[in-house]
Amino acid sequence: MGRARQIPILLTLAALWAGCAHYRVGAGADPSFHTLYIAPAENKTLAAQARAPMSAQLREAFERDGRVTLVDGPDAADATLEVTLSRYHREVAANREDDTGLARKFTLFLSATCTLRDNRSGRTLFEKRVVTVQREAFVDNGLGDVPFGLSSSQLQSEYNTFPLLADALAAKVAHTVLDVW
Repeated sequence: MGRARQIPILLTLAALWAGCAHYRVGAGADPSFHTLYIAPAENKTLAAQARAPMSAQLREAFERDGRVTLVDGPDAADATLEVTLSRYHREVAANREDDTGLARKFTLFLSATCTLRDNRSGRTLFEKRVVTVQREAFVDNGLGDVPFGLSSSQLQSEYNTFPLLADALAAKVAHTVLDVW
């Protein structure tokens, strides 16, 4: 009777082992392209001058990853990535203790639509895929003194937080493009 109980257990363990035999740790399968052209980011938001930092952060994210080689033009690339900043907005996350009509902390949201095309076949790998990130911005010293407008400390806080938003968005775009599951 003891062996009769062990056989199903051993069969279950063998099935689990066989199912996991081809699993590998890491980012998944390699992308179907080796060279990538990243078109300059477009900005359709009200975030002034967001195009240049976003374009720079995108290139840095792909260079850090290292799975593809970035090229300077679509003619030299296996694939082309187009990123359009499509939405930037803020929501009040915390109010001041002494005046609940004034914000102390904001959550900033940045969204982009991304399109990836295979230049060799002309096939679109994905189109208008939305990627969104968020970060918190604190108003300095709790001095968000303009209830229905933007205070200078809030503007400075958002200005300082934007590179973090752009970096997070670029990392998420790189993940979307390169990590094929």
